Amino acid sequence: MWRSRDRGYNLTVPNFELRARMQIIRGLHNVRPHHRGCVASIGNFDGVHLGHQSVIKKLIELAHASGLPATIIVFEPQPAEYFREDESPTRLNTLRDKCLLLAQYGVDRLVVLRFDAQLAALTAAQFIEGFLVNGLGIKGLIVGDDFKFGCDRGGDFSTLQHFAKKYNFKVDYTGSFLAHDMRASSTRVRIALMEGDFRMATELLGHPFVISGRVVHGNKNGRAMGFATANLNLARRRSPLHGIFAAWVHGVRATRWPGVAYVGTRPIIDGQKWVLEVHLLDYDENCYGRHIAVDFVDRLRGDLPFTSFDALARQIEVDCVHAREILAHAPG
Repeated sequence: MWRSRDRGYNLTVPNFELRARMQIIRGLHNVRPHHRGCVASIGNFDGVHLGHQSVIKKLIELAHASGLPATIIVFEPQPAEYFREDESPTRLNTLRDKCLLLAQYGVDRLVVLRFDAQLAALTAAQFIEGFLVNGLGIKGLIVGDDFKFGCDRGGDFSTLQHFAKKYNFKVDYTGSFLAHDMRASSTRVRIALMEGDFRMATELLGHPFVISGRVVHGNKNGRAMGFATANLNLARRRSPLHGIFAAWVHGVRATRWPGVAYVGTRPIIDGQKWVLEVHLLDYDENCYGRHIAVDFVDRLRGDLPFTSFDALARQIEVDCVHAREILAHAPG
């Protein structure tokens, strides 16, 4: 019998602990004979919001009732990113954060498939027969009610039903998960975040919106102004957030730490790359190399057209005062 472990919500878990909690298979070439036999679901799972969680719950129930691993299949890059590049929706999660959330919501195995020209050209039938049946040997498949797949999105639930009968696996779907009488979706979460409505985003996600990663060296402009920052590499990812935020930072001390976070492209230096920089209030220790998680609480302002670093430093002082006030009254 395949048994999952009990998991808590923590996006500062190191990679080795993540691997211990959930098996990750990167690429079809790494699927081995002993991986055959599972109950699976396929999708982007961007944000791992309440709708995704309802799929995961059903997946786990069916998989463990059959003594099989609950398996999620995702694509990297996401199909929309492959086809539309910069016109694709902004991501809610890095792959690492998505892995952590899936593991902590009880998924046993994650299969990450590289989405490229070869995969994009597969018909629905080729994907089902070549990968799901012959590769993973699926015994069951759970999908959302709007699931489309295959070349030109030619496959749908009726396609899956046809092949399920042919290859003797079960197929089922979950209906839309409603929050405030509207469908919970990654799009709704993005809109809430862009509007600075973190309460709504949290209600739709079922967990706080967090960006985590390893602290890397930046260009030291913040330190030169007297506001040293911890910088996270967003790995070329655009963010649904843009501006200055009051935030809690996890991973630098045993308890959360207050901070002021910036997400954007730093127009004062004519930047193009998206960055996440967070100034930790009343903190002067070296945290390079640590995995931290930034939990956004409230939006302070957007980017302003500063003409000098002195003007920017004066505004950051105001931002720090504002952030302290917000975090002092934030729910525990």
